[in-house]
Amino acid sequence: MLLSGIIGLYVYYDRVYNNLTEDRDQLQTSYNNLIEERDQLQTSYNNLTEERDQLQTSYNNLTEERDQLQTSYNNLTEERDQLQTSYNNLTEERDQLQTSYNNLTEERDPLQTSYNNLTEERDQLQTSYNNLTEERVQLQTSYNNLTEERDQLPRERDMLVWRAERSGCPVGWRMFDCSCYFLSIVSKTWEESRQDCLNRGGDLVIIQSREEQDYIKTFKVMSWIGLTDEAREGLWMWVDNTQLTTAEYWHPDEPNGGREENCGMIQMNYDAWIDTSCSAALPWICEKYAYC
Repeated sequence: MLLSGIIGLYVYYDRVYNNLTEDRDQLQTSYNNLIEERDQLQTSYNNLTEERDQLQTSYNNLTEERDQLQTSYNNLTEERDQLQTSYNNLTEERDQLQTSYNNLTEERDPLQTSYNNLTEERDQLQTSYNNLTEERVQLQTSYNNLTEERDQLPRERDMLVWRAERSGCPVGWRMFDCSCYFLSIVSKTWEESRQDCLNRGGDLVIIQSREEQDYIKTFKVMSWIGLTDEAREGLWMWVDNTQLTTAEYWHPDEPNGGREENCGMIQMNYDAWIDTSCSAALPWICEKYAYC
């Protein structure tokens, strides 16, 4: 009985042992499976964590880009609004300018007509002016001729008077071709020299020919002659109010003194005239008519 009981217990415990061993093996297998699943889950978790971090980084980058784009959008919107305002202002200015242009165009047309009329009148006046100018020149020429003839009359009269009243020349005077000449031995200004000649019944010499020029040259003294442009610069006049009509006897480059040299003198060294200051002190030559 005891043996049977022991055997029975052995069998029972052997069965229990086998069952427990089987359970353990199953549990070990389950444990191993769980370990493998855990490792897989850990790997998946790690992968998901890495993906999450990458996504977070991408999200942050996208957020920053979005903010930058939003700022750019806001700036562009502001610029667009400013440009729209400028465009509106320019459009308004353009419309105003167009209105002004239209008004000016409307005003221009009658002005153009007036301008054309004035141009035509101006051309007519220019023609009339040219005709009057030509007539004036002709009249001036006639006047100058008459003036020259008039100025010659006193000289011719004086010559006739002297010829009638006198024969020969006073003491100290030289005679040449119906004129008497006096050469001073002192020096005075041109005006003082002329006054001396007038006091002597004559005037400063008037040279009218090559022969008279050659005769005056024989005096061999640099002297005043009766020539001046004191009244009008560049218009050389003799003391009898006749105009000098030839430049034959001027020294080359003379006259050249402008307003500072307004009186004529004869320079014996060059057998020519030069202009010099009227206030210079020089000898002078007087002339008066003789009866012959």
